[in-house]
Amino acid sequence: MVMFSVAVRKKGGGGNSAAPCLPAGVVWITALRFRWKNRGKSSHMPTPKLTAEILTAAILGIEVQKQKLDAKIAELRAMLPGGPAESAAPEPTKAKNFSAATRRKMAAAQKARWAKLRGESEPPAPATPKRPKPKRRISKEGLARIVAATKKRWAAVRAAKAQQEKAAKKTATRKTAA
Repeated sequence: MVMFSVAVRKKGGGGNSAAPCLPAGVVWITALRFRWKNRGKSSHMPTPKLTAEILTAAILGIEVQKQKLDAKIAELRAMLPGGPAESAAPEPTKAKNFSAATRRKMAAAQKARWAKLRGESEPPAPATPKRPKPKRRISKEGLARIVAATKKRWAAVRAAKAQQEKAAKKTATRKTAA
C-alpha cells in the first residue's frame, strides 16, 4: 500500500523540512510505503486541510508535468518513420463553390432572416404573386346525398337492434312458459 505526502512551501518564508529547496507555491508530492510497525494505524499528526492555495499549487505542479510529458511525446513522434504527425490539428476543409444565382438566393434569405429578427416588415413580394387556390366547398346536392346515406345507415342499425330485442323477448317467454 502506498501513501502520498504533500508538501507545499508557502509564500513568505517558513520553509518546509520535507522540501527545503522548493520555490514558493510549488507542490512536492512523494510516495511513502507503510512500515510494518505503522500498518493500518493512522499517524498522530493532524491531517492537513486542503485549502484553495494548496489545490491551486497542486494544479500548477501537475500542469508543468503535463507540459513535460507532451514535449516527450512530441519527441517520440518525431522519431517515428513517418515523421511528426499532427494528430491534434484537423485538416482544413475546402471551401464550397456556389453559383452566382445560389449566392443571390442565400443573400436574400439571410436578409429576410435579419429583417424578421429586427422586426421589420418583410420585403415587398414579387410583382406577380400566385393566387391561392379557392377553398373547396361541397354542393347542395352532394350534401343532400351524404345526409340521405347517413339516415339510411342509422335506420338499418336501429332495425337490426329491434330485431335482436324481439328475438331475445321471444326466447325469454319460451323459457318462462316451459
